[in-house]
Amino acid sequence: MSLFGLKQFKCFQLQRLLILVLLAFTAIVFIEYTSNSNSCTLKDFQHDVDSTRSQYCKEEFYTLFSLRPKQGELNCSKIIKGDSDAVKRGKQFNAVINKTTDNLNEIMYLNLTRDCRYFKEFRKYITIPMSKEEEDFPIAYSMVIHEKIEMFERLLRAIYAPQNIFCVHVDEKSPTQFKEAVRAITSCFDNVFIATKLERVVYASWLRVQADLNCMDDLLRSNVKWRYLLNTCGTDFPLKTNAEIVRVLKVLNGKNTMESERPSDMKKWRWKHHFEVGDHISRTATEKGPLPISSPIFTGSAYFVVSRDFVQYIFEEPQVQKFIDWVKDTYSPDEHLWATLNRMPGVPGSSPYSGKYDLTDMNAMARMVKWAYSAGDINKGAPYPICTGTHKRSVCVYGTGDLNWLLKQHHLLANKFDLDVDDAAIHCMEEYLRYKTVFRKDL
Repeated sequence: MSLFGLKQFKCFQLQRLLILVLLAFTAIVFIEYTSNSNSCTLKDFQHDVDSTRSQYCKEEFYTLFSLRPKQGELNCSKIIKGDSDAVKRGKQFNAVINKTTDNLNEIMYLNLTRDCRYFKEFRKYITIPMSKEEEDFPIAYSMVIHEKIEMFERLLRAIYAPQNIFCVHVDEKSPTQFKEAVRAITSCFDNVFIATKLERVVYASWLRVQADLNCMDDLLRSNVKWRYLLNTCGTDFPLKTNAEIVRVLKVLNGKNTMESERPSDMKKWRWKHHFEVGDHISRTATEKGPLPISSPIFTGSAYFVVSRDFVQYIFEEPQVQKFIDWVKDTYSPDEHLWATLNRMPGVPGSSPYSGKYDLTDMNAMARMVKWAYSAGDINKGAPYPICTGTHKRSVCVYGTGDLNWLLKQHHLLANKFDLDVDDAAIHCMEEYLRYKTVFRKDL
């Protein structure tokens, strides 16, 4: 370890000791509070309870579990409302954070998770169901990640609920220390686990799909009777609380929701030839055979919201398995496999392949993505405003100026967020979601 790294580690250990003392004191206060004959119960957090006692309990709970950032003068409430001055201060917050602190790294997480109780308290995980409605409607998540350990952990914390279940697929190519840190984090939870089979994921290849399929198989084998599956990647972040997601999924009533449209001529080349996978994916001169299904191919994205019945069906139905085998050597199959399966007759939760049922990414609920080539003036026909962060592979990496518009959308999650681009945006998303989780109203 370098001299700088050693000093950083010693500083971290001292900080950890001080936090342990503070947490011990907080725990004593909380135990005394909850052991009182008038202590709060789960009913006091129910969204349909609006009493002085309920408000008191929620405020006490929020005091302990608030994710409001302590550094700088970041006014997330105003940022989310679109206040231009607050957004400017958010950019200043990013500059200060980048100059004065380092992100939590793998070594820090390995140390934090030596004591799982401490880790969950320090990182303020909510480890009780926040309502009976949520407790009775468990959700499964497939999380496909490969880098940025703190971004993964903050995403996990944002979507975590004790009744849900989470399968984490770590790219086999990821550094050993990253994989060790992910394993350490997941080991602190009974309902979070690493996929039993890991893939060496290659961009635009079948292996990206196989990663989700590996998690799907593991999740079906779990003891949790989850109702829906949502898949995520390391740059996602939720736009809704767990309670809001549960209500949306109940309204879907077994239907799936994802982007699914007739393919443009520009995309049809993706399944015309056989592609080979090495360190990269490359097209060959070999043309593919005929499509093994009677319904047409549709295009969409890698992101989906699907019912448990859908997941079980695709592993059991021979016709689906034939189509899965057929798409394995195509380009970016994650962008046409799910979209096509969701339009095949007989697939649980699917829609007919009539053009009337086409869903764009904006109309589906799975993921909000701002594409650089589509952004512009909404008053002149653009689907969404210009990105206030930056772009990566033509996708907006959100900044604080995007949050006001973003949180008005109906999507369950959004992509992309990056703490190295705009940590203030993530801080404000965290504060917004935590506040709404406890008080059931906007920040």
